[in-house]
Amino acid sequence: MIKYKVTLTEEERESLMANTRKGSHTAKKVIHSIILLNVDQGPFVESIQTNEEVCKVLKIGMRTIDRVKQRFVMEGIDAALGIAPTSRVYRKKIDGETEARLISIACSEPPKGFGKWSLRLLADRMVELDYVEEISHETVRKVLKKTNLSHGE
Repeated sequence: MIKYKVTLTEEERESLMANTRKGSHTAKKVIHSIILLNVDQGPFVESIQTNEEVCKVLKIGMRTIDRVKQRFVMEGIDAALGIAPTSRVYRKKIDGETEARLISIACSEPPKGFGKWSLRLLADRMVELDYVEEISHETVRKVLKKTNLSHGE
């Protein structure tokens, strides 16, 4: 395994110390700041700590420390403190035409025995009518929320 050596400048150390002491930052940013401060091997450090010591004190895994160090060395301090953007592409579950069909069903009369359409009823009806192969009630909720369609009126 490649060992990454973190050497911080005085300005970087001050910036990381500020992250841990003041302001409102995400927990991940604070933890990563603490990790970088503790594994620093630069000239402005009083005592160098091992990954194992940092791991025990912060109650985090060794792999987390290795990833933060690698990101700092390869991509810089901003990348080490930030969250990596996802490369995953999400397929859209429902298109405009299907959305229109869902809204038309929601605006129609509910089935016998029901006072109004529920999200699960709408999802089941979409599948019954072969508009979609499968759809969750949560997807139905998001579509109806986006259109500001109120069931109460």
